[in-house]
Amino acid sequence: MRALRLFHTTRTAASHFDTRRFVVDLQHSGFSKAQSEGIVNIVAAALADGVGSIQGNLVSKETLNRMTYQHKVDFTKLRGELQTTDKSEFSAIQHDTEKLKLELERMKTRLREEITKANAGVRLDLNLEKGRIREEGAQHELHISDIDTRIDQEVANMKMQIDAVKTQVMQWLIGVCTGTFALVLAYVRLLT
Repeated sequence: MRALRLFHTTRTAASHFDTRRFVVDLQHSGFSKAQSEGIVNIVAAALADGVGSIQGNLVSKETLNRMTYQHKVDFTKLRGELQTTDKSEFSAIQHDTEKLKLELERMKTRLREEITKANAGVRLDLNLEKGRIREEGAQHELHISDIDTRIDQEVANMKMQIDAVKTQVMQWLIGVCTGTFALVLAYVRLLT
């Protein structure tokens, strides 16, 4: 009965188990008063042990609030540290990105300069080669015109020589023909 009272007194604070009514219900079911009270004592003791073990594992509201507050502070601190870390890492990444952009621009500028130099060098070489080819062409033209002039002179000299030879041949031929004619005439005169 003492266990009944202990449990009955704690009933309002921890449970809604009405032991008196349970005893009455058991007596109506055919149990004797001693049996009903024994069953109720066993059940009440089991419930008291269960509630006690559960209460032993529970934390008070004040402790829970304190732990919750501590966790909130820790999370806030962690969030601040993460944000600071993120900001510093973002700044570092941004700085590295800017550095890479500047380096890329420098490389582009250097590449353009190299291409311009190479193009200028190729153009200069081409212009020099064109000039050299023109000079060679002019020299060849002069040489060709000199050869043409010499050929024309030689042809003119040969024509003059041929004409002179022709004239001499004609003179000799006329002389020979005249001499032959004179001889033929003289022979004919002689014969006649």
